[in-house]
Amino acid sequence: MIVLSIIIGCLIGLILGVFAPTISYMYTDYLAISIVAALDSVFGGIVATLKNNFNFKVFVTGFFGNAILSILLTLLGNKLGVDIYLAAIVVFVGRMFNNLTIIRRHYLEKWEESNTKKETKTEEQNSQE
Repeated sequence: MIVLSIIIGCLIGLILGVFAPTISYMYTDYLAISIVAALDSVFGGIVATLKNNFNFKVFVTGFFGNAILSILLTLLGNKLGVDIYLAAIVVFVGRMFNNLTIIRRHYLEKWEESNTKKETKTEEQNSQE
């Protein structure tokens, strides 16, 4: 279900992206940091789902809260003449890699369990013959 939702969301984003107007260079920093913050929330939601403790309210507030905070940091950095948004990008990307590691390990463990069950079944069938 989650994978289907991600695929549908990507297709909608692709279709909207084709017909969307070009974004001014002034706003690229804001867009980049908000996309990274949103992706961090999505990966966090996937990990929460795998651990069976997903909460929709936490996901939505984290999604918008991270995006708004990161945009405000970018705005503050632009006003001060310092690239503060780079710190937010480092944090969000680090968390995304951690979440991706958790997701990868989860599916690798499931794959190893299924292979072990298949081997056990095969051994039992061979011993019965």
